[in-house]
Amino acid sequence: MAFHDIRFPANLSFGSVGGPERRTEIVALTNGFEERNTPWAHSRRRYDAGMGLRSLDDMARLLDFFEARQGQLHGFRWKDWSDYKSCPPTRAPQFGDQVIGAGDGVTTAFRLQKSYVSGPARYDRPIVKPVVDTVRVGISGVELFQGISYTVDHEAGIVTLASPPESGAIITAGFEFDVPVRFDTDRIAVSVASFKAGELPQVPVIEVRV
Repeated sequence: MAFHDIRFPANLSFGSVGGPERRTEIVALTNGFEERNTPWAHSRRRYDAGMGLRSLDDMARLLDFFEARQGQLHGFRWKDWSDYKSCPPTRAPQFGDQVIGAGDGVTTAFRLQKSYVSGPARYDRPIVKPVVDTVRVGISGVELFQGISYTVDHEAGIVTLASPPESGAIITAGFEFDVPVRFDTDRIAVSVASFKAGELPQVPVIEVRV
């Protein structure tokens, strides 16, 4: 799949509607109980880019972006305003926000991830599109310096340390991130008259695996 490492205009995605979806297979048994299973290890996000449009100029920018991606052909970055940080929305990312691994004396590469915890349950979401110049990394409570102690692959979400942490050392990170997506349609239908009347086109966007 072709992926363009460019972000959908953030001011247009602000106000969009969307979020994660899961796929759960449910079998109802004859005794009234259910068996539930899922083929997906990770959730997949969907959005409607049309909800963020506020003017005809916004519509023109959307059409430029849509045509440059050739509809569904090329993926791109999307800022999910409801979930784009390693920390709560009102805070700035800190190097201790998320645990991304533990040292074994050998490994130097660690994938960024964000953990969602509720009660005894936990979901670790891989982060593959961190935002440039937002990633902060630490080891056992001490912040490291990017470019000296570690580097970041912003196209894959991998942090590579200059030297392997000692066994048992906890590696943490804070960051902002985008969602890799594509348009989920090859057609955008809009009427200038209806747009001025407040009717917005539907522009579905769906997360892709990269």
